[in-house]
Amino acid sequence: MRDPATREADPGDWCAVLAVFFLALVWHRLGIPTKIYFDEIHYVPAARKMLALTQHNPEHPLLGKELIAAAIRALGDKPLYWRVPSALLGAFGLFAFSRALWWASLRRWATIAGTLLLATDFAWFIQSRIAMLDMAMASFGMVMLWMAASAVRRPRQARWRLALCGIAMGLAIAAKWSIVPAAMTLGLGFFVIRLAAAGRRFVTATKAAPIPGISLAEAALWLGIVPMLVYWATFAPAFFYHANGIDPLAPIAWHRYMLQLQDSVVKAHPYRSVWYQWMGNWRAIWYLYEVVDGAQRGIVLIGNPFTMIAGL
Repeated sequence: MRDPATREADPGDWCAVLAVFFLALVWHRLGIPTKIYFDEIHYVPAARKMLALTQHNPEHPLLGKELIAAAIRALGDKPLYWRVPSALLGAFGLFAFSRALWWASLRRWATIAGTLLLATDFAWFIQSRIAMLDMAMASFGMVMLWMAASAVRRPRQARWRLALCGIAMGLAIAAKWSIVPAAMTLGLGFFVIRLAAAGRRFVTATKAAPIPGISLAEAALWLGIVPMLVYWATFAPAFFYHANGIDPLAPIAWHRYMLQLQDSVVKAHPYRSVWYQWMGNWRAIWYLYEVVDGAQRGIVLIGNPFTMIAGL
């Protein structure tokens, strides 16, 4: 990835068109069902209580619920509006993925094909049509990868790109902790590559891979400190709860409480699955299967067989 030269044309315009078509498909009948379903039962009430400055669903970070609350405040408390943040982030995250793939590969066909595979992935589609935390996490996570890959390709622009990477990383983690392993990989990857390239001078060296001009200390700032500050800043509404508010000076104590809540769930969830069940395409999850809005309706999450095989 050190050589930025490529003879292939950037397919960014085509990827943007794909993202717009994806948004149009997601938007179709987005307000149906007109009732809370699946895990919306946790996050929509949490967003409502957040608007009233009341604590709810404290075991998860706040950003995803803040976005739902912002949609309710700006547009109204209706099913369509609960799901608007996920729909917009699903389309934007798809485009961000295409940019990350382009900067990582500099291959036009790989970028377009990869974007098509993600656009037809059932998990990405269904999560873009429901008021949950996942699309906020995934979309900002894709921006994080986009900025990281482009920083490597464009060292002269690396500083502001790494700054945006750190901000996106903090926002992704502030939506859901599941992104943490991917976020940590960026910083660890920088460290390992710099160590291999600079040897004993890895701490002070700047003219070395993966990004010439950026020291290890500066990388730690953008990929470590900035994300933590952004992450904690998203908890600001909880500092003003009418009861059981979060102490802004006690992040460790609050996170210990969050972990206690998550560890208190000891019974296996009925929707629990393992990776090979997803790759093997035999672990379906029914998000909805009941009579609602005058018809028997079903929403099922199972992998698109072509997408999963081709992706693998």
